[in-house]
Amino acid sequence: MGIFYGGIAQIIAGIMEFRKGNTFGTTAFTSYGLFWLSLVFLIVFPMNAPEFAPDSTTLAAYFFLWGLFTLIMFFGTLRTNRGLQTVFLTLTVLFFLLTASCFIPALLSVAAIEGIFCGFSAFYLSLAEVLNEGHEKAVLPIGPVKS
Repeated sequence: MGIFYGGIAQIIAGIMEFRKGNTFGTTAFTSYGLFWLSLVFLIVFPMNAPEFAPDSTTLAAYFFLWGLFTLIMFFGTLRTNRGLQTVFLTLTVLFFLLTASCFIPALLSVAAIEGIFCGFSAFYLSLAEVLNEGHEKAVLPIGPVKS
């Protein structure tokens, strides 16, 4: 799933957003697609070469940098709908919780719960966008677009 749906599918979506002229969508989809590909590599590659397994400090740096990137992307959502803002805010919190859990393992359970909330918010937003566009009206609310 990380390679094909998380990685390749998001990169394809980013390319489609590029064709539409959507810089935010291009940046978000291609970046997070590459995040998934790199995360899978960090997890799978050491299975064949354990000496290259990342330690907790390396993983913390990795998650922290993705958290900073996601925080910057969150600021890019402030003129969009509340649904997209929720996805990026909860994803930012998730990355920082994952960073902290590299040093405080008990926080991994909190990160997991928050990650589930983030995932459900992204699922809701995608469902709402598909239904709202298909019905040409607000079937599921995603909040107002700020002007």
